[in-house]
Amino acid sequence: MKLIIAIIQPYRLEMVKEELYKADVNLITVSEVLGHGRQKGVTEYYRGVKETGNLLRKIRLEIAVNDNFVEPTIKAIIKGARTGETGDGKIFVSNLEECIRIRTEETGSKAIG
Repeated sequence: MKLIIAIIQPYRLEMVKEELYKADVNLITVSEVLGHGRQKGVTEYYRGVKETGNLLRKIRLEIAVNDNFVEPTIKAIIKGARTGETGDGKIFVSNLEECIRIRTEETGSKAIG
């Protein structure tokens, strides 16, 4: 089992969800977060004054999958999120030690599916 965390642009969320659904990945958690990568924030002009913001709005996806869904999930996220521009995001994959379905108390890969 793996936990996949993806940080993407907010306007790409619907495209990423569509690609995940095509890959038969339906269980996702979505959060609005703030952060920055190489672009180090944004510069805007307000009433002629330059303002720089360090943190940008991003979307964080958390997806727990069984091992056979890791590659399809990653490919779906990339297909939906990639624009080729700086700031497209990141994907992190880590081992998931345990998963428990509260309703049935099923554990492991049965609880994810």
